[in-house]
Amino acid sequence: MRHATLPMAAGFTIAMCMAGGAAFAADSSMALYPNPTALKWSPAPAAFPKGAQITVLSGDPNNTGPFVIRLKLPANYAVPAHQHPTTENVTVLSGTLYAGMGDKLDRSASKPLAAGGFAGLPAQMNHFAWTKAPTTIQVEAEGPVAMTYVNPADDPSKAR
Repeated sequence: MRHATLPMAAGFTIAMCMAGGAAFAADSSMALYPNPTALKWSPAPAAFPKGAQITVLSGDPNNTGPFVIRLKLPANYAVPAHQHPTTENVTVLSGTLYAGMGDKLDRSASKPLAAGGFAGLPAQMNHFAWTKAPTTIQVEAEGPVAMTYVNPADDPSKAR
């Protein structure tokens, strides 16, 4: 009897996925990027140290609401200790991101996040990051984006 319910459950699940997929595909606001090489990259905003590139996948980081961005970070790139007013979820797509929590960038206190690695950063928690080699990350958060550097002298937007 158990064996008879498995195909039925599997069929139901497939039908629900197909129906959900059709409903999802009908939504004209869906963000779909089947070819990542077609993404348009530009220099990251002034709040980031020079050298990073950004692309927006979903939402608008400058306005209220959820957004998804990707950042390409060059080799030997560092973002000093800072915080955000909202929770930030970071996934490493390629390379290795070294990250840590604290009031200053401390390479010895960093943890390496390899491709596929994830960091959930609570709102208003001081953190920092750096790279040894080119690294691409994906960030999901609520906008608008804001970065407050622990040491105001580290804020690159003040130096540009």
